[in-house]
Amino acid sequence: MAYIDFISPLHKKTIRDYVGRVNEIPKAEAAAVACRFDRDYWDGDRKFGYGGYSYDGRWRAVAELLAERYQLKSGDKVLDVGCGKAFLLYDLTQVVPGLEVCGIDISGYGIENAKQEVRPYLQIADAEQLPFPDNSFDLVISINTLHNLHCEKLDAAFREIERVGRKNKYVVVESYRNESEKVNLLYWQLTCRSFYSPEDWLWWHRATGYSGDHSFIYFE
Repeated sequence: MAYIDFISPLHKKTIRDYVGRVNEIPKAEAAAVACRFDRDYWDGDRKFGYGGYSYDGRWRAVAELLAERYQLKSGDKVLDVGCGKAFLLYDLTQVVPGLEVCGIDISGYGIENAKQEVRPYLQIADAEQLPFPDNSFDLVISINTLHNLHCEKLDAAFREIERVGRKNKYVVVESYRNESEKVNLLYWQLTCRSFYSPEDWLWWHRATGYSGDHSFIYFE
């Protein structure tokens, strides 16, 4: 298991006003809307989530890094746990022609508005109960998803990723290294249920038997 950061360059392109976010609307109200993961979360007002999330090629660089790191080739099978609109899966198919992709998400809106080219390979499902046989995928990825789960479901999700992945896995979650980053995370997040330091996240890896690569998103 290695720490490999493919996501920070993309994450740092967004300028965030943490204090402005928490003062704009009562945080509990915004979180309640966001946690429906419907249109408001993806394509509604920014205070409820993405503020509009359309394909712009931003995930292409991440797809290239994933393909290189895991030596993906035609015929390999990749699962994205928490795929959302599946823009990364689409970019993976462009980087590696012939790649077989699959995505799951709890958001029906996200899947219905995914890239048309990969929509047939997406389904609504829970991370803690993946609808696939053991050892189904050459690579399982989950980016900015598992921190949205409470402990019991988080435990199950890590075990499920390990179960269905026959080779490589890569998980990215939000975390904090100091009090400043913790406050920023609390101010910014809308759907997070698990707030852990990197050391605590590594504890979860050991406790669940997760053997894949990982990295963290920090709100500096």
